[in-house]
Amino acid sequence: MQGSANLNIMVKAARKAGRSLVKDFREVENLQVSMKGAGDFVSRADLAAEQIIREELTEARPNYGWVGEESEPVEGTDPTRRWIVDPLDGTTNFLHGMPHWAISIALEHKGEIVSAVVYDAAKDEMFFAEKGAGAWLNDSQRLRVSGRSKMIETVYATGLPFGGRKYLPASLKDLANLLPQCAGVRRWGAAALDLAYVAAGRYDGYWERGLNIWDIAGGVLLVKEAGGLVEPLREGQSLLEDGHLIAANSEIFDQFAKVIRSTEAG
Repeated sequence: MQGSANLNIMVKAARKAGRSLVKDFREVENLQVSMKGAGDFVSRADLAAEQIIREELTEARPNYGWVGEESEPVEGTDPTRRWIVDPLDGTTNFLHGMPHWAISIALEHKGEIVSAVVYDAAKDEMFFAEKGAGAWLNDSQRLRVSGRSKMIETVYATGLPFGGRKYLPASLKDLANLLPQCAGVRRWGAAALDLAYVAAGRYDGYWERGLNIWDIAGGVLLVKEAGGLVEPLREGQSLLEDGHLIAANSEIFDQFAKVIRSTEAG
């Protein structure tokens, strides 16, 4: 697929940051003997990746705004456009030497995501989408959500709260309601890749609470452009700003949403 100039800029930035992160990732195993050393190293790798992405995007589009996980937001001279960036989604996986993490870059125009890149550098899988142009993997593979329509055959992804975070009781209720009705639930620790996998038909659906805009901005467009549905968990919520969402193929969405929303209503 031939993308727009903006998408090409995003892909280039993601690949450049990905090379830096892959190099750092190879060093992580050598640092596992010292947890503090490994943690500090990964923090530096995260910051370095964001700096690479910021430099690439800012040089190409100096008038756009910026929202990144590791830095303060910047209002651009063009108030209608901003980059939304997570330089390392799946930091805990990276820290533990697990090759399941990604770079997420989205472009927002007038409050709507219009271009998105989610790059799994460890596996060299580049997921990307533009509004109205479909979702794609690498150079030529068109992405489509799965076509499964029977709940008992479906597999879902989610994130589970850790470290005493407040959504744990609701998440446990979700699992109690959903697991008897489906073929499984996965928790792989990278929201951007969870959404990319829904777009690719690898998962049939995904839900999570309390996410940040940079966790999901890119993945949401991937799902939509692959033919899936994405909605806030509760009516009246802002999908990106509130960070509580549910995504699935259109065949299963209503059944899946009913199960997850039963927790919200309870």
